Amino acid sequence: MAGLLGRLLGAGSPEADLDETAWRDAITLPVFEGLDAEERRRLRDLAAAILADKQFSGAGGADVDAYMRTAIATFAALPVLNLGAERYRGWREIIIYPGEFIHEGQETDAAGVVHHVRHVRSGEAMHGGPMVLSWDDVAASGGGQGYNVVIHEFAHKLDMGNGAVDGLPPLHAGVNPTDWSAAFTSAYDDFRRRAERGSEGDIDPYAAQSPAEFFAVLSEYFFEWPEALHAAYPAVYEQMRRFYRQDPLKRLENPDRDPANP
Repeated sequence: MAGLLGRLLGAGSPEADLDETAWRDAITLPVFEGLDAEERRRLRDLAAAILADKQFSGAGGADVDAYMRTAIATFAALPVLNLGAERYRGWREIIIYPGEFIHEGQETDAAGVVHHVRHVRSGEAMHGGPMVLSWDDVAASGGGQGYNVVIHEFAHKLDMGNGAVDGLPPLHAGVNPTDWSAAFTSAYDDFRRRAERGSEGDIDPYAAQSPAEFFAVLSEYFFEWPEALHAAYPAVYEQMRRFYRQDPLKRLENPDRDPANP
């Protein structure tokens, strides 16, 4: 990824932290294709609000600059384009490693046995705590191929909004909880069966890990590769369309879009 947001307003303004090069690099990526001028304006405002609300720090030798902060904030703004940045309130820190990092901790299996685990990860969202991201993986996001580590981890943060991490984020009035549960439960059960047979299709098999990962991975596909999600699970696509209040498939059909003029 070559670069990503800008300093157009004066010092003290939330937008003072936006890096213009980062913004222009980001907005021309396939994941943002089809946004009209008003949507791009709101995306920029939301990215600025996220930058103002979050504290970014480096780890593992990462030297975090305005470009990196802006790239992350721009990706993070897309899921809440029609929901508002307040959906990300209640936590502050985003930690950035140069590449994948080691996670060590304890996990309890289905039998109640606690195991010490050590995993290599590209991102992690901690309940009530910080988010951790690999810059290499941020830079690999946005290409319209179903992968976006920022959207994935921010989807986990949305999921955590009602306390549980179970693939059921706090739903607004535009989403029927019964319809949501029916669509996701059926799709998750089907996907796990397919994963056991090694026939997941275009969807990343990591989605079979848990309902929470299913929601996060499918959120990536909803924005990055909506055709694949709709083809595999149209009912889930419809629930995500209602929840995110966006329709990426329809956006790609917009004849008035001008991706060359961000």
